[in-house]
Amino acid sequence: MELAVWSLTILFTLIGLAGVIVPLLPGTTLILLGMVLHKVLLPDSISWVAIAWIGVIWLVSVVVDFLGVLVGTKLFGGGKWGMAGAGAGAFIGMFFSFPALILGTIFGAIVAERYIAKKTHRESLLAGAGAAVGFVLSTAGRLVCGLGMLALFLYAARWPAWPL
Repeated sequence: MELAVWSLTILFTLIGLAGVIVPLLPGTTLILLGMVLHKVLLPDSISWVAIAWIGVIWLVSVVVDFLGVLVGTKLFGGGKWGMAGAGAGAFIGMFFSFPALILGTIFGAIVAERYIAKKTHRESLLAGAGAAVGFVLSTAGRLVCGLGMLALFLYAARWPAWPL
């Protein structure tokens, strides 16, 4: 039974780490789900306190994911329309592919800034660049959170390679 639970936990974690980068997979949510499932199936393997801290890291990843593109767009001069366009473009692009996700984010910000906010070509392009930078930074932030969740879990479960 223990081997099956560990295998399931590893599977959820690996798919979750891939989901941090690949669209349509709820990356850190899958990691959290796998670790909570591990706790429920093997109650003595890890404490609820560790699961709570892993949950806090998960919450940080959700905030990073949500705010990354919006803040990036804003820092490069985009306004509320650029942020809304970047979010809408990312949402549409995620159903197609990773490049479409990035391009949707960029073009969403550009189109919204240009045609709704009536900004110049230069201002619109800067908002699109900011959306792309924000997307890359939010992806990096989610990856750091996912790896932090994994590290905390392994430490709390006293994986043999980790010191006590």
